[in-house]
Amino acid sequence: MTTARIRPFEPVDRDQLVELWRICDLTRPWTDPHRDIDRKLAVDDGLLLVAVSADAETVVGSVMAGYEGHRGWINYLAVAPEWQRSRLGTQLMDDARERLAALGCPKINLQVRATNLGAVAFYEKLGYVVDDAVSMGLRLIHDDR
Repeated sequence: MTTARIRPFEPVDRDQLVELWRICDLTRPWTDPHRDIDRKLAVDDGLLLVAVSADAETVVGSVMAGYEGHRGWINYLAVAPEWQRSRLGTQLMDDARERLAALGCPKINLQVRATNLGAVAFYEKLGYVVDDAVSMGLRLIHDDR
């Protein structure tokens, strides 16, 4: 396996990124991933990161980080199946953590589906703990797909 390089998202990455999210089962019928990319790019914080293979410039990983001044957030961590267990997920999380820390972020939060035990174990290995909190949401915009 070749190495991967982590860099900020570029427009040429869009279709490969959405396909990666689909392959990694991160997309849901009620959310349009293209709109999620557009929304993130509108924030213009450079925290939508992709990992590209050094040989083919293929998108093989991603992480979307955010910081609103109180907490950092992680979304859309994805690693292509053939790259899983290569430490690429850890490298993406480390890069996002370093960028958030540089912004003065005091804590990172993330959400994992309760049924995704592999992801929970991965994050615990990185030092994340389950917070004593209830995750709640209210959809303001319904993406018509």
